[in-house]
Amino acid sequence: MTTPTTRDECVAADRDDPLAAFRDEFDLPDGVIYLDGNSLGARPRSSADRAREVIVDEWGSGLIRSWDTAGWFNLPMTLGDKLAGIIGAGDGQVVVTDTTSVNLFKALASALRIQQDNAPRRRVLVTERDNFPTDVYIAEGMIDFVQQGYELRLIDDDLTLDDALSDDVAVVILSHVNYRTGAMFDMDAVTATAHDRGILTIWDLAHSAGAVRVDLTAAGADFAVGCTYKYLNGGPGSPAYIWVNPRHQDRFIQPLSGWWSHADPFEMETSYRPSADIRRYLCGTQAMVSLSLVDCGLDIAARADIDAVRTKSLALTDLFIALVEQRCSAHPLTLITPRDHAARGSHVSIRHPEGGAVMKALIARGVIGDYREPEVLRFGITPLYLGYADVWDAVDTLVDILDNKLWAESA
Repeated sequence: MTTPTTRDECVAADRDDPLAAFRDEFDLPDGVIYLDGNSLGARPRSSADRAREVIVDEWGSGLIRSWDTAGWFNLPMTLGDKLAGIIGAGDGQVVVTDTTSVNLFKALASALRIQQDNAPRRRVLVTERDNFPTDVYIAEGMIDFVQQGYELRLIDDDLTLDDALSDDVAVVILSHVNYRTGAMFDMDAVTATAHDRGILTIWDLAHSAGAVRVDLTAAGADFAVGCTYKYLNGGPGSPAYIWVNPRHQDRFIQPLSGWWSHADPFEMETSYRPSADIRRYLCGTQAMVSLSLVDCGLDIAARADIDAVRTKSLALTDLFIALVEQRCSAHPLTLITPRDHAARGSHVSIRHPEGGAVMKALIARGVIGDYREPEVLRFGITPLYLGYADVWDAVDTLVDILDNKLWAESA
């Protein structure tokens, strides 16, 4: 579609939006333009009733019987099957469980174990210097834990990914969409290159699942992890997920061999035998209340046409970038998000020397984005509950704050 040039055109675009009905499925405060769904998604309206059902009925009345009668025990796998369609996986390949950090530890430990069998001389882990910090920290922690001469190699402006993927690399760990800049890797191309060089891949989907098309099966990826509380709207700190390519499932060695991943957990055996299915990716007893609420967000994401979501995401981010550049050109703003659609996720990041103060001023006016060091204003574009007029009004507020230096009051 043509990028709107007036607010009236934005209102007209909202009327014609095929995703407009999804906005009513979220509970957002009046007077707020929420541009932080890439950090914490908005609350699905259905989640309040679901929480009551879990707490009052399933826990309160069902008590311990609900592990069976309410499907609690199988819920990580039930939700995993629903999530599978969103990330291009198959049934029986995904579980919703634990945190992204914990799941990354599991995937990385298994990948290194596989490579110890396949290519024992490979002792390098590769990731971005600008990856989300937990991914870097987990890699550092794994290296310190195994104590076998592994090292971490960080790609940055001085070292390209292609140059980093040499024949001593065991695993490459990448976020599909970068949390700070919104830059997106070509998953298919990167995975193919890694495999050609004998390297396994782990993808972090935290900033892409539910916002851009993801097809792990088509890409031939090895492992993937991600959270459910951003574009999947599972709630604050809601459980994450892990996917393992079926070709590795029997070789997946669980480093956190808790009882839920045992082949027969209720036999209470004195030694560990891993489950033969995806339950081997689990660890201990699951947090049922928060896990149950994930279903509300997944239900919405599963019903939304991801191609329509992506089309609207690109249109809204194009509009945001165009308006900022047209109306804020007198201010020291630097776009750090790629303009190329194929290289961009669903948020726009802009640097300003007083970025923290500018964001505080925006939030005080009801335009909620977030701030990331250094100097980065980050605006999440969530197509299921944001419209074109929202983008126009958000930029209007930004213009007022910058033109009148209202950010100085927040400094």
